[in-house]
Amino acid sequence: MINRIVKMEFQPDKVNSFRELFSRQQQQIRNFPGCLHLELWEHPASGNTFFTFSKWESENALENYRNSDLFRETWAATKILFAAKPAAWSVLPTVILP
Repeated sequence: MINRIVKMEFQPDKVNSFRELFSRQQQQIRNFPGCLHLELWEHPASGNTFFTFSKWESENALENYRNSDLFRETWAATKILFAAKPAAWSVLPTVILP
């Protein structure tokens, strides 16, 4: 399993457009083969910074999504709303034992 965190900062007047876009696309992303979980987080102090947190069966499943028409269409509609370059991390769950 792999976790993906994407930080996105939007133009303040485009935040509602992003919310509407995410609302329309979220179920399709959640139902994409290999997607185990998807959440949208908001940084309340900024008002225009959001994070997506998703869990994928494998890195290959994530790559299949990133190469899909669904991703291309969603990302094309999202990136025109940005105020800053997004940042993304693929992270693995880690347990530190005493």
